[in-house]
Amino acid sequence: MSECDESFYDSVLITGASGGIGEEFARQLVFRCRQMILVARREDRLIDLAAELRRENPGLEVVIFVVDLTFSDEREKLLRELLNDGVNPDLLINNAGMGDYRRVADSEWDKTDDMMQVNMTALTHLTHSLVPQMRERGSGAILNVSSLASLLAMPEFAVYAATKAYVTSFSEALRLELKADNISVMALCPGPVRTEFGSVAMPADAKELPGRDAFYVDKSDVVSQALTGLRRQKARVYPGWKVRLVAAGISLLPLAAIRLLMSRRVSD
Repeated sequence: MSECDESFYDSVLITGASGGIGEEFARQLVFRCRQMILVARREDRLIDLAAELRRENPGLEVVIFVVDLTFSDEREKLLRELLNDGVNPDLLINNAGMGDYRRVADSEWDKTDDMMQVNMTALTHLTHSLVPQMRERGSGAILNVSSLASLLAMPEFAVYAATKAYVTSFSEALRLELKADNISVMALCPGPVRTEFGSVAMPADAKELPGRDAFYVDKSDVVSQALTGLRRQKARVYPGWKVRLVAAGISLLPLAAIRLLMSRRVSD
């Protein structure tokens, strides 16, 4: 496949589509699918985005589902409605995610539990339910949005990093399981990206990593590189050369060095 070729999908399902990276996926896929299913909690944002996509591509079928993925009954309702409507996504983008930048002892359990439900349980639930349809069809693709943080045990971001470690590991194993079924699985592991996610996850007095600004990658570049990686059937994508360099460095460091590095993040 040449560099200019673009994959075309019959039906794409994007979670967390009302903003940030999810919204950008929808915009970049507007001419690359027949049907787009947008899933998020904020109905007004979904309505606005759907209208924008229909204006851009009048031939695109856009379906929105207002769902709080922290609740299993809402996920079950979504899956039932997809089944009843005969919707059979051949690209699943598990983008929805939550973060909470604070020490475990200072965190609110309800928010921590919601984060684990969205980042791990909902992602696994949707994948588990939609993979059989892809296997029956004999093709499909799954893109799980993880994080560079999945490579590290991060003080003050402990639960978030752990949930993303799950996403990366799950994606790697699922990729091997589904290889013979012609279903590609990829983990997208961005570093810092300027979206609403950061403003929600980070307290006003949070300690920033030194030089963090130098590692920001624009969400349009993150999504563009993700879709290129998916087309090339990559196992994992780290958007931005600096982020790729950091990921490579982490893989070479001994555990003792990583522990020392992470210990310097802890606030007094």
